Amino acid sequence: MGISISHGVPSTRSALTISNLGQQLAHVLTGSQWRELSDLFDGHLYLPLCIPPSRAARIGELLHKAAAHRAMEPGWGDLAILIGDAAKRAARVGQGWEWN
Repeated sequence: MGISISHGVPSTRSALTISNLGQQLAHVLTGSQWRELSDLFDGHLYLPLCIPPSRAARIGELLHKAAAHRAMEPGWGDLAILIGDAAKRAARVGQGWEWN
């Protein structure tokens, strides 16, 4: 199943890819940071979702932080930045960030 993420993520991503990114995120974020976004990346995603702008901003911030961590593998870091940018874009324009 392909997951479409609004506000600038080109093409769909598989649920497995999103879950695998979550495994990377769990290793580089603190426990409390991981809990803030684990519902999106823990492999138990229920779609469709519309994430409020304020939460999207925080998720974008955490994804960028994770991508910059020295233990994050570059390919996964690139995906975290791509998704984080989309989250920040949705927040910046005050729109819900949609996952379908």
